[in-house]
Amino acid sequence: MDFIGTTTLLLIGCVIFILLNITQSRKAKGKGKLPPGPTPLPFVGNVLQLYTKQLFKSLHKLSEKYGPVYTLHIGMDPVVVLCSPDAVKEALIDNAEDFGARGHIPLLDRITSGGHGLVASNGERWKQLRRFALMTLRNFGMGKRSIEQRIKEEAQFLIEEFRKSKGQPLDPTFYFSKAVSNVICSVVFGHRFEYEDKEFLKLLGLLSLTIQGFSTIWGQLYHVFPKVMEKMPGPHQRMLKAFDNVKEFVEKRVEMHKETVDHNNPRDFIDCFLIKMEEEKDKADTEFHMDGVVYSTLDLFGAGTETVSLTLRYGLLILLKHPEVEEHIHQEIDKVIGRDRAPCVEDRSHMPYMDAVIHEIQRYVDLIPMGSPRKVIRDVTFRDFYIPKGTTVFPMLSSVLHDPKQFRYPNQFNPGHFLDENGKFSRNDGFMPFSSGKRICLGENLARMELFLFFTTILQNFSLRSPVDINELDLTPTISGFGHYPQYYELAFIPH
Repeated sequence: MDFIGTTTLLLIGCVIFILLNITQSRKAKGKGKLPPGPTPLPFVGNVLQLYTKQLFKSLHKLSEKYGPVYTLHIGMDPVVVLCSPDAVKEALIDNAEDFGARGHIPLLDRITSGGHGLVASNGERWKQLRRFALMTLRNFGMGKRSIEQRIKEEAQFLIEEFRKSKGQPLDPTFYFSKAVSNVICSVVFGHRFEYEDKEFLKLLGLLSLTIQGFSTIWGQLYHVFPKVMEKMPGPHQRMLKAFDNVKEFVEKRVEMHKETVDHNNPRDFIDCFLIKMEEEKDKADTEFHMDGVVYSTLDLFGAGTETVSLTLRYGLLILLKHPEVEEHIHQEIDKVIGRDRAPCVEDRSHMPYMDAVIHEIQRYVDLIPMGSPRKVIRDVTFRDFYIPKGTTVFPMLSSVLHDPKQFRYPNQFNPGHFLDENGKFSRNDGFMPFSSGKRICLGENLARMELFLFFTTILQNFSLRSPVDINELDLTPTISGFGHYPQYYELAFIPH
């Protein structure tokens, strides 16, 4: 009886699924058709054809069969995948307006209460918040001290921490998280935290757990079955709890700011937002309210901490694997900067090799291989295919960063990809780690500044040593879902 009941339910599900597909096809009739793709199963779509630990490779393999533009079903929802450099650029650059909205990400919707803040929002809310954030970050260039000075000061704190190790091997993960996070903390919260601050360390651990959760199998299952996973026990519940704790921290900081804000002398991003809230308190449709300040601050804090610290961590692993590159950097630092002063942003234009190495690290690391999901804001005809309004689109940035037309050795680490025949820095159209178009990374300029100053300051003061044979170092990501995470490793900082 149970078997018959289960079979009946499955048959009903299949019929419903077929009818939904027929209805969708009729709606699209006369307008064209979605790009081709694998046949989806009822309810689960094409999930069984994806390898959760190598999600990008699964998507790339499907493109070999169905072409650079194809349709995939995540559960019941169709998603269009762009898996070639030309297709990605055509969408994000040539058709930036049409592909300018944030795609549907159930887990992101869950933790942003339906699309608040800078990352998950769309439409007028996104325009207002992004415009305000850009203006505020520029104005805070940064208050009485420039952002460059703040990064330089933090880099010196980091150097002192590494000196305390006295050349003994250590795991650099939280060192980078603390240093990078303090830069953005000074912008959004108005001050930095001491590296031993237990609340700060706990906060960074919770943030890392949250962001990594998106790339785990549990996070990916949430995207397919959000209503089921919301109630089901599992590691994803730890991630959701971790985010809630980070949110509580930010909410407390906002409340503290409300008691001490000076409208004539804003100290940081939160103060500026609170002042804007007061100015627009009588506007019924304002986007400047408590949800706006909390989630916008969370976005700046989270993105400003994890992406740069991961790139630094991955970058030093790559340099351990390529000691000849590290040696070349040391020579350039000695020639341009020397040992008697701290590096500054102006040095970058005189250090083509260092600039090329950082660009190549970002390209090779391929931190967000699938890019941030987009959504078309209207019915779009793209390469003779019909993409209905509201369809989520995955612009595979990895296909751009590994374009053999732009990079001679796409799967190898080679700073020569960004150097001309005379050893001068050479820009490359395939460099797109910050995405492009309407949704290009808000903090690109800050991230570029941080990467240069942190990398250069570290290598000005130390040589890197691996406690294991460099042939044993593995550059393959340990997690490869929505983001790439480096393998665990240790290194020793040997003072010059």
